[in-house]
Amino acid sequence: MLELYILLALLALGFFVGQYLEKQHYRSINARESELVDLVTTSSKHPFGDIPVIIDRRLVQGSVVVSVDYFKRMLAALRNFFGGNVRAYETLVDRARREAVLRLKESCPDAKQIINLRIETSSIFKGAKDQIGSVEVLAYATALYY
Repeated sequence: MLELYILLALLALGFFVGQYLEKQHYRSINARESELVDLVTTSSKHPFGDIPVIIDRRLVQGSVVVSVDYFKRMLAALRNFFGGNVRAYETLVDRARREAVLRLKESCPDAKQIINLRIETSSIFKGAKDQIGSVEVLAYATALYY
């Protein structure tokens, strides 16, 4: 019986610590996004608006690898059993995507626009029974300087 209490205590601890860390990461993302909101970023291949002569253009990228915690993996397994959206993974992919785009923007602070933004995702580790262990998000684009 003691083992069950220890398991439940560890699960509860993992849940609350995971929730806290996820909220902290979202706060960081929101603050950094508000700082970079003026940097025009588009998936279009063409610059936005009337621009002066382009003096330089560079390929820029940002990537992030995020691991799935054990609690989210358990929730996803339950959701797979009953069907429906796997919300535990949705927040993971959302945070990873936003972080990758932020890292891309931070890699070119003097750029005036970022065009042709592309985002790639991949699972880089599969756990037991093909469960996702980590997800990588790569964002790449062309930074314009004028």
